[in-house]
Amino acid sequence: MEEINKKDIRLLNKEALQDFFASHGAPSFKGGQVYQWLWQKGVHNFDLMTNLSLEHRNILKTYFEIKHINIDTQQRSSDGTIKNAVKLHDQLVVESVLIPTASRTTACVSSQVGCSLDCVFCATAALKRMRNLNADEIYDQVVAIDHQSKLYHNRPLSNIVFMGMGEPLMNYKNVIAAIDKITHPEGLAMSPRRITLSTSGIPKMIKKMADDNVKFRLAVSLHSARQEVREKIMPFAQKFDLKDLIDSLVYWNEYSKKKITFEYIVWEGINDQKEDIQALVALCNRIPSKVNIIQYNTIDGSLMKQAQQSVIDDYITALTRARVKVTYRRSRGLDIDAACGQLANKLDIKGTVT
Repeated sequence: MEEINKKDIRLLNKEALQDFFASHGAPSFKGGQVYQWLWQKGVHNFDLMTNLSLEHRNILKTYFEIKHINIDTQQRSSDGTIKNAVKLHDQLVVESVLIPTASRTTACVSSQVGCSLDCVFCATAALKRMRNLNADEIYDQVVAIDHQSKLYHNRPLSNIVFMGMGEPLMNYKNVIAAIDKITHPEGLAMSPRRITLSTSGIPKMIKKMADDNVKFRLAVSLHSARQEVREKIMPFAQKFDLKDLIDSLVYWNEYSKKKITFEYIVWEGINDQKEDIQALVALCNRIPSKVNIIQYNTIDGSLMKQAQQSVIDDYITALTRARVKVTYRRSRGLDIDAACGQLANKLDIKGTVT
């Protein structure tokens, strides 16, 4: 008998699954049941689809496979943070993080193996971009962290941030498809208001999000409101002028009516001058926004150093006086290199665990 080349079943929509069963002389509603197992329950084993007959499960196993992720290694921080090394079907590895607080558990998920950009303060940038993640691989990270949240913290996952490895807007199609599966009533049914997409700032794609009327929240990894400074710490910004980024954010706000979160690290000798503070305040006065000042987390080989606390206090004072909401976020998971900017710190350039 000729061997059948199995297809990845999660590439099929519900209608295609229904058509498949009908073509094999079975009730088409069985396709809807399979879709529910795949996207509501996150099952990746046909044998667990217990409302299907053994015959129908065997038919699925004959024609399809489920290319699911595996948690290859897991590290637990003293503060409860969990970092996962996530092995993909082709043996490449990305990282995801569960971040617990008293009131919520947040999944920090990756969207690329490596990264398309070159931010000098980020460990992931040291890895070349090997490929984009598929929608199901992003979805699987969320399901895995939801299981961990229930196991270790006795509560379901409450929030998702696209702040892991990669630039989400450089993998727009798959990221949006994953969010659709995560938020759809026939998927995980999470509220899009509990999802934040963090981008380093791709103006064209920010405008596209507005045009597509997405419902999730937007955060921008800014770190300087001065073009010449931003280019030093985020060299790709030479191609995306700050003026264009600002225009796209104004466009986003006009359509979405949502505030933008600016993520901001203050480094000694880089963006710690009064003019840096003034530029950020001026930007926030133009765009409805809030500022999240982030503790800097060192990475291997970097000489960058967080600014003195007095400078951070000056930022907070100036923003507060301008009636801009500002928070100072201390990192979690530092003892396992799971903090912001540290993902991939323990990976070699092939994406395998070292």
